[in-house]
Amino acid sequence: MRPYSTPVTVPPLSRRSLIGTAVAGAAGVALSPAAAQARQVRRLPPDATSAAEVRAEYLHGWHGYTSAAWGYDEVCPLSRRHHDFFAPGHSFGLSIVEALDTLYLMGEDAELKRCGDWIDRHLDPAQDAEVQVFEAVIRLVGGLLAGHAATGRASLLARARELTDRLLPAFTASPTGIPYTHVNLRTGEVRGTAVPLAEAGTSVMEFGLLSQLTGDDRYYDASMRAYRAVIARRSSLGLVGTTIHAETGRWIDGTSNAPNPPVDSFYEYLWGGGALLGDRQLTSWYHQLTDAVVRHQAMTLGGRLWFRAVDFRSGRPTGGTAQSELGSFYAGLLAKGGDLGRGASYHRTWTDVLQRYPVLPETVDAGSLRALDRGSQLRPEYANAAFDLWRLTGDAAYKQSAYQYFDGMRAHQRVSGGYTVAGDVTVRGMRLGDLTPAYWFSENLKYLWLMFSRTPRFDYRNAVLSTEGKVLSGLLGR
Repeated sequence: MRPYSTPVTVPPLSRRSLIGTAVAGAAGVALSPAAAQARQVRRLPPDATSAAEVRAEYLHGWHGYTSAAWGYDEVCPLSRRHHDFFAPGHSFGLSIVEALDTLYLMGEDAELKRCGDWIDRHLDPAQDAEVQVFEAVIRLVGGLLAGHAATGRASLLARARELTDRLLPAFTASPTGIPYTHVNLRTGEVRGTAVPLAEAGTSVMEFGLLSQLTGDDRYYDASMRAYRAVIARRSSLGLVGTTIHAETGRWIDGTSNAPNPPVDSFYEYLWGGGALLGDRQLTSWYHQLTDAVVRHQAMTLGGRLWFRAVDFRSGRPTGGTAQSELGSFYAGLLAKGGDLGRGASYHRTWTDVLQRYPVLPETVDAGSLRALDRGSQLRPEYANAAFDLWRLTGDAAYKQSAYQYFDGMRAHQRVSGGYTVAGDVTVRGMRLGDLTPAYWFSENLKYLWLMFSRTPRFDYRNAVLSTEGKVLSGLLGR
């Protein structure tokens, strides 16, 4: 085993896929309940100070990327190398696309123009490369649409449309409408019939907006066909499973695992699509499925609200008590969907976890809060939920929890070349990896910036963000 002080390389990260394997019986070094309660949280600075700190750290990470990996998908900030996210030898400038609307919100107009110019000259949606459809939609299509809103560049909208046209065979070639998981952008060849729920449904916000902007209903129709195919196969309890077969429509895994991956954003886009597109059908589906999840999966353990996995037909619990940090976003979604009480309660659950570790581990045991997968992949979900809850309530407690998240990340995952993932958050001197996931430029600090800056470039009342933190509606001042 390498010493903890030696950086380790961590595999490339999917936005909503678990990386790493939970370690059964891992003896994490979480604080005792008494010690956690006594932990001193840094006093919240004035908003202007917090906003300046957040902006400075974002630019520290951004300049780490631009100096070592400009034009490539992701930066490895310790080795100062680059990483191709979608396919080896093929770059889409992913971090550039991810950063567009964040740079706009932070007033970095010169950098925003630089990014737009690079995309116009170099981003090729017709590469002979096989891409994961889900990731391409939320990262590239969503990023280009948000960039178009931020800049007014017609070229970014055109690039988003061309890319989506090349992703469409994953939907149109499927006999059920449930998209295949991968498509070759040049040939249109598809593969991947075992489709996690999130990958079946997380496209309606980007595709629906693209249809509105272009007047071409093919994109929205393809996404809605996929949603209908899944929802038509829900059980008598109103629950859906985890993985479905694209060609037969049969459930491969009949576990209802909400809000944990790989089903999470399926539910998020029902609410988000309804809010963005004014689609009452999506909103109705959100409430139907969420009511079923709350009825059959909500549980209290150790005085905290959690959601257990159950058989989607019988409602019987199917597994243990492992919970993913990726599911912490659900606190904000519940609140936005009208259940503020449960949303606040679930956020408190994850705040209890944050009190016990310098930064949130990937997975924990719901009963003991013991870290199972001890890594940290610079996840944004907890900050996302804090932002959603603060935006709804104005409660400064959510600013405090978001700042604690920021302070821990800054203290433990900041390196000279930016920010990096960690292999083990439970040990002193936290073992670091060597990757800044591109989503870091879209999400983590955007939520904090919006909370503390009160930027006039954002419509705090009406804006709608995607699962990747893209502002698809509500950018102001251009």
